[in-house]
Amino acid sequence: MRFDVVTLFPELFAPLLTSGITRRAYESAQVDVRLVNPRDFADGNYRRVDDRPFGGGPGMVMMAEPLAQCLGSIQLQRGEAAPVVLFSPVGKPLDHADVTRWANSSGAILVCGRYEGIDQRFIDTCVTEQISLGDFVLSGGEIAAMALLDAVARLQPGVLNAIESHQQDSFNPELDGLLDCPHYTRPEAWSGITVPDVLLSGHHAQIARWRREQRLAITFRLRPDLITAARQRGRLSPADEELLIKLAGGV
Repeated sequence: MRFDVVTLFPELFAPLLTSGITRRAYESAQVDVRLVNPRDFADGNYRRVDDRPFGGGPGMVMMAEPLAQCLGSIQLQRGEAAPVVLFSPVGKPLDHADVTRWANSSGAILVCGRYEGIDQRFIDTCVTEQISLGDFVLSGGEIAAMALLDAVARLQPGVLNAIESHQQDSFNPELDGLLDCPHYTRPEAWSGITVPDVLLSGHHAQIARWRREQRLAITFRLRPDLITAARQRGRLSPADEELLIKLAGGV
């Protein structure tokens, strides 16, 4: 798959592409990331890509023409149509289902905005999808783009040491969309706190049940909306429902 990233700051992506386990995906081009600076498509000695907003107000707005020229060049190189994604506060919040969809796709063109925003005419004419990381504002779309690329990379075959690593992640359908359980490692006692006995028992069925109960309890406490979603999908067993009744203070 190929992701072309339109960014005024391509240097920000160097640590992502060269560090950690996920670098395997980028170095092998399983996830082929290409960085393109729209300033290279701007006119004039100063390669200006922004201007003051019509109607007044603070900040600057990224101009449509350099972005359109940049996009046209990328599309010509790709030789086929690709989704154009803009990271924006008005976009749909990114979730596990979205990441899985992108991980199984042929890629996209990712547009990282800056300043006060992007000329709406470029958005209306060229953008096919908008994505948000949540109800807060960043200085630009680069961090959001890196979040998507990292999440996509770790789902690629062979990137993580074991496929179970991402299957046991929070929000994964393998966990019925619940949050993950607590994890422990050596030493068995640290700062006066010991590892739960069940994890030292060697009894795999009891360990599996303990982990399921922990996932349900943590999700019930922190993200009850995920419990509701799992229930609607029919992913909760009678034993799960019995535990949830106890957690809710029932008999």
